[in-house]
Amino acid sequence: MPRYSYRAVTPAGDVSSGELEAANESEIVERLRDQGLLPMQIAQALGVATGPRASRPARPGWFAPRNVTRDNVLGITRELATLLRAGLPLDRALELLITLAPSQPAAVMLQGIRDEVRGGKSLSQALDARREIFSRFYVNIVRAGEAGGALGTVLQRLADTMERTKELRDSVRSALIYPTILIFVAVASVMVLLIYVVPQFQSTFAQAGKALPIPTQIVIVVGTFLRNWWWVLIPVVGLIALAFRRRGRIPSVRRARDARMLRMPLVGDLIAKVEVARFARTLATLLANGVTLLGALSIVRDTMGNVVLAGALDGVTAKLREGKGFGRPLAETDLFPRLATQMILVGEESGRLEEMLGRVADVYDREVATAIKRFLAVLEPVLILGLAVMVGGIVFSILLGVMGMSELVI
Repeated sequence: MPRYSYRAVTPAGDVSSGELEAANESEIVERLRDQGLLPMQIAQALGVATGPRASRPARPGWFAPRNVTRDNVLGITRELATLLRAGLPLDRALELLITLAPSQPAAVMLQGIRDEVRGGKSLSQALDARREIFSRFYVNIVRAGEAGGALGTVLQRLADTMERTKELRDSVRSALIYPTILIFVAVASVMVLLIYVVPQFQSTFAQAGKALPIPTQIVIVVGTFLRNWWWVLIPVVGLIALAFRRRGRIPSVRRARDARMLRMPLVGDLIAKVEVARFARTLATLLANGVTLLGALSIVRDTMGNVVLAGALDGVTAKLREGKGFGRPLAETDLFPRLATQMILVGEESGRLEEMLGRVADVYDREVATAIKRFLAVLEPVLILGLAVMVGGIVFSILLGVMGMSELVI
């Protein structure tokens, strides 16, 4: 039977730790609760986390985290919600979180927040001073929870929303792993052919004394350049990436680029669905916690990654102020999927906008998964075919030169 180490909070607000043998983590949780303890971290005795409440230990040496990560914020949010709902005062809960911090930067951040709270500031004010870590969305949710006197419940909802957003982001990233590997293999294969294989034929072709076909000449020139000057590509690629990133910060350039992305086949559909899922879930969370629709739209705009879709919300907000509603102006932008706008319109007319936004988010979470599968179904054979064409082109150009030498011998 495996052995688990745990850290839990006693009814008096103290931290209790130890080890227990159990069949699984759920049994540990039940046994701790039977003892009147509130489990916060549960890990196998070897130190590998096994549950959602387990936090990762700080990595030593060069791999120690230097900043507070999104995963750190998610774990802190969920643990703080658990402590507050258990009845602990805010400063005591923050004190416990410092001892449970997953990394040194997180512990330092929590110490600063605790000190400011003890100094008379509200939690939202302390978080607002750390905008590089906590977004405007996060701060406004906490502020709404403080105003409603239900901070623990609001933080629990916030943690759930962050968890679903993380799952959506991770699903997109996971889907891109295989295409990235294929692209790397394609580039590596072509580089090996050009740098090591093609030069082997160069001296042979030179001794033949016959003009080579143009494709063969091109391949030999490229191979010679890469063999002697391959290191030049590193700074060149770096400079190109830096220039592309800086140009992307220019509003007009980014807007044009995002507009092109939305018009691209398959990719545009995937981007729109990801943005709609994030938009709907964030807006539903804000409305559920008492933020007004106008204020929520202003906050949601900052969370969207595509500036074209975000900019469309400015017109929707202006019409909402004029009393023209929300769903219809959103549909008139012709940028958001029709299904989403119709569901939002129905929710607005029936007085269940918050509920309908949650359904929209669920629907488009599933749509994103389907769009990813469709995108990969097209991308994978295209990448494989592209690799075959590049490698085949190089081999064919070499064969053209060999065939020319054969004719010379005859």
